[in-house]
Amino acid sequence: MLAKENTEKLNNYGVKKVITSCPHCFNTFRNEYPQYGGNYEVFHHSEYLAKLVEQGKLQPSQQLDQKITFHDPCYLGRHNDVYDAPRQLVQISSKLGLAEVAQSRNNSFCCGGGGGMSFVEEPKDKRVNQARAQQLLDTGADVVAVGCPFCTTMLEDGINARKGERDVKVMDISEILLLTVK
Repeated sequence: MLAKENTEKLNNYGVKKVITSCPHCFNTFRNEYPQYGGNYEVFHHSEYLAKLVEQGKLQPSQQLDQKITFHDPCYLGRHNDVYDAPRQLVQISSKLGLAEVAQSRNNSFCCGGGGGMSFVEEPKDKRVNQARAQQLLDTGADVVAVGCPFCTTMLEDGINARKGERDVKVMDISEILLLTVK
């Protein structure tokens, strides 16, 4: 019912393009709204930003001296096959390139609970966020790039629990790109 109402409103406003930072919303607009008449050009923000860079409309002018790894959100990667755009933004943003984590792309390790297992009870000795955080830390990265607000929350908690004395930041890919644009 809500999808029908939303589609009607968006269509009344003449919306043709939807850009979202949330892979769950990306999946919904891309794969579910068409059955309600919501036929939009749908982009995850990493795709749209990569397109703007490619077209020269957004011009990074510097690169970070930090090693960056990228965590593939399940609804961006495994569910919708979007892997390259966020990595392209990391490559553009870092002098040191992408520190690829072992479990990545379609083999990524994610919570599977729709946002850090917020709705699922997990054993205290087997926290998914801490296990994934350790995998990301093992790359030696200074920054963990994400493309999902739920993953940001999950990984900030996990990284803070596992990082030790290291200063490791969790940042959305758009925040990282912003640091390279003057």
